[in-house]
Amino acid sequence: MVEAFAVASGKGGTGKTTTTVALGMALADEYDVTVVDADTGMANLLFHTGLTDADTTLHDLLVADRDPDVSVADAVYDRFGMSVVPCGTSLAAFEEADPDRLREVVAELAADTDVLLLDSPAALGSKSAVLPVVLADRVVVVLQPTIPALSDGLKVQEYAHSYGTDTAGVVFNKVHDPDEAAGVAEKTDRYFDGPTLASVPDSDAARAARREGVPLLAHAPDSDAARAYREAARKLDVRSGESDAVADRFRSAVIPDSP
Repeated sequence: MVEAFAVASGKGGTGKTTTTVALGMALADEYDVTVVDADTGMANLLFHTGLTDADTTLHDLLVADRDPDVSVADAVYDRFGMSVVPCGTSLAAFEEADPDRLREVVAELAADTDVLLLDSPAALGSKSAVLPVVLADRVVVVLQPTIPALSDGLKVQEYAHSYGTDTAGVVFNKVHDPDEAAGVAEKTDRYFDGPTLASVPDSDAARAARREGVPLLAHAPDSDAARAYREAARKLDVRSGESDAVADRFRSAVIPDSP
């Protein structure tokens, strides 16, 4: 079985990578989880998982002149109970990477996991940005609890739906005022197809975890934010799909034009 989720936001600064890693760790209690940094231009996953010294990254798999001795398995690292595929931070590597090749990489990863989490770029302004949303079965939208952020998230959902990707749910992150978040969540229930998975409080622990290069759930497992993420994972109804069928779909996915 396997299901692929794109974790997307529509804008930067929402805590999307923190959310991706937290969901991955929480889901890993029950499933085999693979987390992929599909944000090839602004890689963050390696900083959250202590992989800044990774020898092989997703960039090495996406270049046209890929070393034939480098395999997808070489870019997969066992971290915090998950399989993690980081992306590098080199601008030259990003410019040389071919986003079309992401289809084959994700297809191969799908053959050996239960849950794929694609940490997606913040904006939808390029082919490399929208492809993870197109490849996924469903999208988890990460928002801060404001009306402008809600609008950004709706754009993500609209684009996802145009390519047949459903909405798994919404995570409100960096919440300062629970009452304000509750008011925005009421509108979310009307406009988004998926449920509100969690309202995650703003957390100094999350910032400290990133500085230390470890996920929030490892750094502060009993924090209010960690508990909220575990609640989100419990509400995320993972659906089983045949690995071979999912892999074939990835390989044949339509490469989108920029929005």
